Amino acid sequence: MLSVRGRKPAAVVVEPVARALLKVGFTPNTITLVGTVITIAIAVVLIPTGHLVAAAVLSGLFAAFDMIDGTMARLRGGGTKFGATLDATCDRLTDGALFAAITWWLIYSYQAHPALVVASFVVLVCSQVISYVKARGEASGFTMIGGLVERPERLILGLGGLGLQGFGVPYAIDVALWLLAAGSAFTVVQRLHMAADSPLAKEKTAPPAGAETTSGESA
Repeated sequence: MLSVRGRKPAAVVVEPVARALLKVGFTPNTITLVGTVITIAIAVVLIPTGHLVAAAVLSGLFAAFDMIDGTMARLRGGGTKFGATLDATCDRLTDGALFAAITWWLIYSYQAHPALVVASFVVLVCSQVISYVKARGEASGFTMIGGLVERPERLILGLGGLGLQGFGVPYAIDVALWLLAAGSAFTVVQRLHMAADSPLAKEKTAPPAGAETTSGESA
């Protein structure tokens, strides 16, 4: 949802930074990798050790690299297919690290109720599935625009709940994770519904390499 509507307002800040990084010789792919390594390190070091506010602030700051690298690619005349694949892969790695670290902290430091741990696992799994459904659908020619909980909403709610919990707001992470679990499950169904409603949904797919065709011959 915010990924569709939030790009223009953010461009006021992101574009000057992207231009400056290009000027000193950085490439979009370098920024993608640097942002990924730092964001994962922040999550797996700070969250399990209970530095929740620092983790939330720093993770939010370096998550902005996800917008900067894309803007850099656009300013250079357009991104590459490898760059897009690298960016999507790194997004999945950082999301996985963030919610895995939160789940670890819930179990070993927060003494969370098992139901909350399950909710965190739901968010962890659905965060990957939401992106996969979109990627697989677009590869099939479907139009997959929007969704209730996309990556920006996931980061805002997850990091917001984490930071508020660190400031001492009771049950902030509980509320954030339950909202994310419900919203993420809904978004998986929502995107599958987009795919099912596509005019291309009933088209036949080619059999995988080596599969038997209906005539008994190998494809």
